[in-house]
Amino acid sequence: MKLSNNTNNTNNTPNYWAIVPAAGIGSRMDNSCPKQYLHLQGKPILQHTLERLNLPSIKGIVVSVAKDDPYWETLTLPMSVIRVNGGKERYHSVLNGLQALRKQAQPHDWVLVHDAARPCVQQTDIEKLMTQLAEHPVGGLLALPVRDTMKRAINADNHLVEVSETVNREGLWHALTPQMFRLDILFKALEGVLSRGELVTDEAQAIEKLGLHPVLIEGHPDNIKITYSQDLKLAELYLASRNPKL
Repeated sequence: MKLSNNTNNTNNTPNYWAIVPAAGIGSRMDNSCPKQYLHLQGKPILQHTLERLNLPSIKGIVVSVAKDDPYWETLTLPMSVIRVNGGKERYHSVLNGLQALRKQAQPHDWVLVHDAARPCVQQTDIEKLMTQLAEHPVGGLLALPVRDTMKRAINADNHLVEVSETVNREGLWHALTPQMFRLDILFKALEGVLSRGELVTDEAQAIEKLGLHPVLIEGHPDNIKITYSQDLKLAELYLASRNPKL
């Protein structure tokens, strides 16, 4: 798929929008409450996350939540958001968000997709992503170069996990979010994944299936994704370090 750098239409400059897929149940947290609604510093994780996206440069935020979500109304947000129903998989939720945006956004507008469980992302990193990719025809994502030695694992007969090989870490990066792409390109990529019955774990992978190459923008390592219960304590430390009075 070939793209031109001249993606702006003749009437306006692209706007920036955000989509937060938040329909998951967080099964690995061992908690009856979905992880995006667990509390950090007295408020839900999802509320922290949405507040990080509350930037003047972002025109609107779409949140994809479960249809019968009983927790959504507990949020107290400083901005208005568009709520849509989420889907079974992450990309279903993002597609639903894109459908809502297509009613008011332009095909060449930028869409930032951010994990609901990444409340520690630094706003300077979000702004860095937008600034460095402003003229790019496709987009990219925040990421971190792999620093540790990487091992590929196999399951042994004694139920232990053993090393099958050491993987060369040269050129390997940890994918973070936000991931930012042109609305029309991202919609086409995810629709293609859906039509082929494939599964992707992030938006960049769907873009790659179009033969395109997302740009990696280095972010801060404190942009952690809360997956396990111990991640809550680490997130508390990161947030407290930015707000020492809390």
